[in-house]
Formats: sequence, structure tokens, C-alpha cells
Amino acid sequence: MDYDKLIEQIRDYTKKSVKSKRYEHSERVADMCVTLCKKAGIDEKKGYLVGIGHDMCKDMPDYELIGTAGRDGNPVTEYELGKPALLHGRAAAVLMKDKFGITDSDILEAVANHTSGKEGMCDLTKILFLADKIEPGRPQSSDEYRARLLAMPLEEMTGTVIVENYKYIKSRGHNIYPGTQKMVEYYLKMMGEGDLL
Repeated sequence: MDYDKLIEQIRDYTKKSVKSKRYEHSERVADMCVTLCKKAGIDEKKGYLVGIGHDMCKDMPDYELIGTAGRDGNPVTEYELGKPALLHGRAAAVLMKDKFGITDSDILEAVANHTSGKEGMCDLTKILFLADKIEPGRPQSSDEYRARLLAMPLEEMTGTVIVENYKYIKSRGHNIYPGTQKMVEYYLKMMGEGDLL
């Protein structure tokens, strides 16, 4: 795959398809993905590509999100129909495959699952999930916070952010995304926080 050409195409598409603040977020996520890919020994261009394109469908109308995401062969659940914004990653993965010809399973998995994560994530999915949560525009993401996380191995960093995210979601009285319950349980146990279940 010609990553340079794909990056340009996806950057252009994203820039035209989302609000300017969302595009700026995507650039920061792409840069954070590159940093994390360097650390993990993963192709940095793959990281930049998933980062710049992960939210390309974020501003799609709900009906279009539902229709596009549904083309990935997986059912659209009642939970997702109630919150169609959750489908923007799945929709973006469909566009990456259908519109841009991307067949790399790690890229498609990362983009499809960047909001919720999934059980048994590949390293690129972990990287995009993390980058989306800790990019410098996020309110909690101070220089010190990122430095502390970046000193950890990828798996520990993933567990730390998932546990923090879980605690935040629960503190707000929200339910966890049904498809990610097992992933959260795994990381809570791994991080010694199993009592939170």
C-alpha cells in the first residue's frame, strides 16, 4: 500500500467532512499515534493514517452513519441505534475499505473500534484508542500526565487508561458499552482493580 498517497487522500476527505475543531483533534491524534507507534515498533505511517481518519464520519447524519456502519457485516445493535454516534468508527472503517481500498485488518480494526476498544485488541487498535483519549487537546492530558503514561509499556498504558475511563463513565452514572464489558473486566483484573466490577 502507498501510505503517503492514502494519508493525503484520507486527510483531504476528513478535512472536508468534519468541523474544523474535529479535524484539529484528528491531527493531534495522528501525531500521538506516531509517538506511540515509535515506542511500540509499529509502522508510523499506519499510525498516522488511522489517527487522521478515525473520525472522518463523526459529523455524518445519523441515518447515514447507521447505513454505512451496517455495511461492515456486523449487526447494528439496539444500543447503537439509540446512540448512532457510537457507529462513527465502524462507518469510517467501511469507507476506508470501500472508498480508499484499504484491506489491512489492523488498520480497519483500529478505526472500527477506537471509541469502545474491544476484547483482544491488536497493538494498532490499542494505540489509536490511547491516542484518542490522551492527545494534548483533552482536558486531563497535561504534559505530566502524558509523560507518566508514555513511560509505561503499551499494555500497562492501555490498562491504565481503560481503568481511568471506566471510573469516569461510572462516576457520571453512564453504562459501559455492552460489547466492551469483557475487555474492561480483563483490564480491571490486570490492573488489580477487579473489586470495581
